[in-house]
Amino acid sequence: MAVTQGAGIMAFENAEFGTIRAVSEGGEPWFVAKDVATVLGYSSVGAMNRTLFDDEKGVRILHTPGGDQSISTVNEPGFYHAVMQRRSSWVKDDAARQKVESFQRWVTHEVLPAIRRDGGYMAAKPDETPEEIMARALRIADETMRRQKERIAALAEENAEMRPKALFADAVAASDGTCLVGELAKMLRQNGVDIGQNRLFAWLRDNGWLGKSGCNRNVPTQKAMDMGLFRIKETAITHSDGHVTVNRTPKVTGKGQRYFVGKFAEDEGRLFAWA
Repeated sequence: MAVTQGAGIMAFENAEFGTIRAVSEGGEPWFVAKDVATVLGYSSVGAMNRTLFDDEKGVRILHTPGGDQSISTVNEPGFYHAVMQRRSSWVKDDAARQKVESFQRWVTHEVLPAIRRDGGYMAAKPDETPEEIMARALRIADETMRRQKERIAALAEENAEMRPKALFADAVAASDGTCLVGELAKMLRQNGVDIGQNRLFAWLRDNGWLGKSGCNRNVPTQKAMDMGLFRIKETAITHSDGHVTVNRTPKVTGKGQRYFVGKFAEDEGRLFAWA
């Protein structure tokens, strides 16, 4: 068996079944419907496609030197569906059924793993020299490494996008509605931000979220209240001489938790480099 690649198509050759071509899209194979229909003994591509579900078949546009070409394809579930149809229709024909089973085994054991592993099947052509085989192997290896780098970059980008959501999920799990500033500091610390309660209070004051002095020290500013980031818990304290004072404690709302956790996630905690 050998593979040739051109116009985005991988062609897998087999002495018994001939050639089956495939297009890899997003790492998943789409087989040329005509090739599958021919090996399975369907009278036409249309006859096979009528037995398949809509999401098992499609049309791919291939860019060739002669121009764009439309080609009917079936995906992996469509391939299995087509195979099962033929096996059931030829249940009493041992030779035909065995051919279908052998074809399925070839595709599932050799073709599909090759597409997913290398983007192609690395087998020597009869007329290839050792140098040509090595050159082709290096091309396949380079292509495999390129795809792996792209996947790693995509995963890194996805991880960066999801991290603020993951941090907030932890925050919500650790709190019941509102939370104290000290509790918010613990949430941040559990998620890799080097900060404690006192430094978080200082940062909130310096950035205009809490008051800085006098009776307004550590009390949410009007801006913070208007944005819905804090609530104020007021507690009346009766002193020994009978006078009463009101202690005002800032509590971070769910919206506030989401807002501040998101801020630290954006900068990986470097907001506290000065501390």
